[in-house]
Amino acid sequence: MPTGTETQPAASSQTLRQRRVNPQATTLDKHSEEMVPRVTQETMSDGIAVEKEEFLLHQVKSDTRTGGSNGSHSRNGDVLIGVNRTDNNISSNRRDDDDDDGDEIIVETSLSEPLLPPTERLREEIDESETVIPEEGSLLIAAQVFLPFLIAGFGTVGAGLVLDIVQHWPVYKEVTEVFILVPALLGLKGNLEMTLASRLSTAANVGNMDVKKEQWKMIEGNMALTQCQAIVVGFLASLAAVIFGWIPDGEFNIHHVLLLCASSLVTASLASGILGSIMVAVILFSKKCNINPDNVATPIAASLGDLITLALLSWISKLLFQAIGKDHWLAPSIIVLFLLLTPIWAYLSHHNKYTHDVLYSGWTPVITAMVISSVGGLVLDIAIRQYAGVAVFSPVINGVGGNLVAVQSSRLSTSLHKHLPMGSLPADRKGTCKNPFRVFFAKDQHSRSARVLFLMVIPGQMIFLYFISYVKAGHTSITLRVTAMYLIVAMLQVGFLLAIADWLVHLLWLRKKDPDNFSIPYLTAIGDLLGTSLLALGFYITWLLGDRDSDVGD
Repeated sequence: MPTGTETQPAASSQTLRQRRVNPQATTLDKHSEEMVPRVTQETMSDGIAVEKEEFLLHQVKSDTRTGGSNGSHSRNGDVLIGVNRTDNNISSNRRDDDDDDGDEIIVETSLSEPLLPPTERLREEIDESETVIPEEGSLLIAAQVFLPFLIAGFGTVGAGLVLDIVQHWPVYKEVTEVFILVPALLGLKGNLEMTLASRLSTAANVGNMDVKKEQWKMIEGNMALTQCQAIVVGFLASLAAVIFGWIPDGEFNIHHVLLLCASSLVTASLASGILGSIMVAVILFSKKCNINPDNVATPIAASLGDLITLALLSWISKLLFQAIGKDHWLAPSIIVLFLLLTPIWAYLSHHNKYTHDVLYSGWTPVITAMVISSVGGLVLDIAIRQYAGVAVFSPVINGVGGNLVAVQSSRLSTSLHKHLPMGSLPADRKGTCKNPFRVFFAKDQHSRSARVLFLMVIPGQMIFLYFISYVKAGHTSITLRVTAMYLIVAMLQVGFLLAIADWLVHLLWLRKKDPDNFSIPYLTAIGDLLGTSLLALGFYITWLLGDRDSDVGD
């Protein structure tokens, strides 16, 4: 940009215009860095005053990344406003030699282009500088989600095969309360790992992970937080299993109580550490490859989550069951060790700025979700006693439903974080509760993603059913009746969950609660309870309709 009048064209052909701005009418928003000065007088270079006019400069941002070293923002020399960032005083990038009192801002206009009205020129500058990000189409969403969805689905199928085998182990027969632990501990992937994935995905999408140092601070704090939450929730889940197991039978065995508590603590902590590390790697890889982590992180969180958690729970509970009567010190020592580790993880989370608030505000959804999942575990315990075939299908239907609704919840949360301040709703939304028909058939991007996720249920579940039938797993002949029942249950579950997610995420946002921390625990827990209950009801109906062969729990 030229200075002074040394390179100015001949005055006879073009006249330099300078607009003088009253600095007292200028405001600078420290948060958005928007400069909104008010022009009060316009003069020509020869000193003749012309008609006064007033206008506001909206959304002209001073950005050192696009401007000069002093923080100026310019575009081809057309508009230039200088901002001194060091003392927060508005300064001129070009000043009159005769007037150096610092009381004015000089807005220069190009000498090579015709002058437009000030507001129109500035509006053009703003429009040209904005980056328009196109909305994701249905095919793009499906392409990014379907492969992680299949991988996650086969992980849940693996968990179902494991549960189908271990249900006959002595520990599961003697300590039936372990069945109550299954949904609660499998639900930790929704309570903790999927919530972690949603938080980090949102941070990556809004640019909070662009600085390496801050990125690793965020990761370290979140890993410590999930360990603290896993130990506490695992301990509470074991207490819930003891209470729910005592209610129908009225029996209390201290060795069983210690086994349940130690198994739950070890499983929750180890599974959380393994899955949390996988989540961090997936999100960093997605960010590097320009893949939306909202579409892939939460399904992959569940791809190995159910299998790892169930395998750990079964193996540890088996070892502790064999130690009863021999090594009485083993279970109590494990419990004391993990309880002593809890304050350390809490201390690290407390002193991390990214997890400090969540450490104190994130317990309600996690504990509530654990209670809901434990009720689902009680239903599973009762259902397996009547219909052994439920065991192989329960992790699959609950895992798939939880994966799909977690993707939608994470996408809704990211969109709200990007476009709206917390506590406000989109302009086209009158309330938090949306017509269920509009959840799936409106023209916005969220309805589009809801349709894509819902339509994935049938092909995905058919693939999983075929695999279960191919390996001859389970205690159920996969007849036409069983197939139809299973698909109907799966579609009902996912449809309800997607509608609930649309309502819950906006309700939490309106109440100024971050959906990344609150929504997924509730949704996955509701999915566990709804899926297990509908599956038990479906097996009962198929039994009534005539599927009473020796395979269907008869």
